Amino acid sequence: MMGRPETIFALATAPGRAGVAVIRISGPQAGAALTALCGRVPVPRQAARSRFSHPVDGRVLDDGLALWFPGPGSFTGEDVAEIQGHGGKAVIDSLLSALCLVPGVRPAEPGEFTRRAFENGKLDLTQAEGLADLINAETEAQHRQALRQMDGALARLFDGWRSDLIRHLAHLEAFIDFPDEPIPDHLDQAVRAGISTLAGAMTAYLADGHRGERIRDGLYIAVVGAPNAGKSSLVNALARREAAIVSATAGTTRDVIEVHLDLGGYPVVLADTAGLREAAEDIEAEGIRRALLRAENADLRLAVFDAACAPEWDAPTLALIDGRTEVIVNKVETVALPDDLRISGRVPHRISAAGGQGMADLLEALTARVRDALETQGAPALTRQRHRVALDECVDSLHRSLTAPDLELMAEDLRLAARALGRITGRVEVDDLLDVIFRDFCIGK
Repeated sequence: MMGRPETIFALATAPGRAGVAVIRISGPQAGAALTALCGRVPVPRQAARSRFSHPVDGRVLDDGLALWFPGPGSFTGEDVAEIQGHGGKAVIDSLLSALCLVPGVRPAEPGEFTRRAFENGKLDLTQAEGLADLINAETEAQHRQALRQMDGALARLFDGWRSDLIRHLAHLEAFIDFPDEPIPDHLDQAVRAGISTLAGAMTAYLADGHRGERIRDGLYIAVVGAPNAGKSSLVNALARREAAIVSATAGTTRDVIEVHLDLGGYPVVLADTAGLREAAEDIEAEGIRRALLRAENADLRLAVFDAACAPEWDAPTLALIDGRTEVIVNKVETVALPDDLRISGRVPHRISAAGGQGMADLLEALTARVRDALETQGAPALTRQRHRVALDECVDSLHRSLTAPDLELMAEDLRLAARALGRITGRVEVDDLLDVIFRDFCIGK
């Protein structure tokens, strides 16, 4: 960071009434701020009972705990203080207002504590993103993924690839710049083989079906079918609440209604769509257009048919059945269906969304399908588009280096690849290339 940083403070716990509220202070004046409110700086990393007082008139504001974390051994790498007081609005407001009166101390901007932790080398960009995901996690899968990323799993993967890449680049630079040194004759071939291996590993890693992003944002499931097939009833049954309006009037659902679900610990966005038919007017036509668009872009489709229509199934819905589709026959309580029923060659799920028949089996099947789509094994998953873009750039540069007409251009492509990887974690050092050259070859010894 440039110059002497300002000291910042913020409420670290959620706003509103609670038993305890935590206010965090970070920066060179953190100790002075703590002294202004409680008269002393406690022993590092030991909670001390303190009475917090107004820094100007001395009136008591609260009674709680004070903690002191001298830098660099703190979350931000700076001097950090914490005030733990009662979580009432008046108490919190009085403590925050008092801190505003301490010279050199100001309220923090959103994310500023984590940014300072990154700038002071306490965590890299992927770990900072993992922390944000952990705070926002709503399902067990999101929790696991965020915790793994915050722990540095993604950074270790990218840093390992970057170290291999820099080693190949260092060897290539040595071959270019120090031809009189005892360097293996076939170094060029060895470097090319290593680059090809790296490119192959990254390409295979990118072909992950965007699982990490889907865990963050939710697997998208579109519910499609003819009017009155029971799509909204199915959505309500899966959501266990009245999320969509249910009516016997055809065309009740005009727009896409989204419901967020937790299926087996995995996040799902369930979309109730307009009934597929020949539209009666412009508004319904727009709803049907949107329904077809959502169905096209969905990760999974639930094609819902009305049992009463058997065997004349709805043609527009039949046209949407493919490998991404679960076929469902609803309202089975209204009609007897043959035991060997098939729709487009599929054995359908037989349910009554209104009565609950077959819903447990359908939910189990959907959970298994979502788990298969999102479950990650081995390497940590990419979680953001910027990771994917940078890694794509890296792979392109590696492939380009293998067809470069001379070693100088090959080396430049490897530099671009290393920079692309470094952008993911925020670690783009300028001296690591020379470090490898001198360590591996002892040039100039």
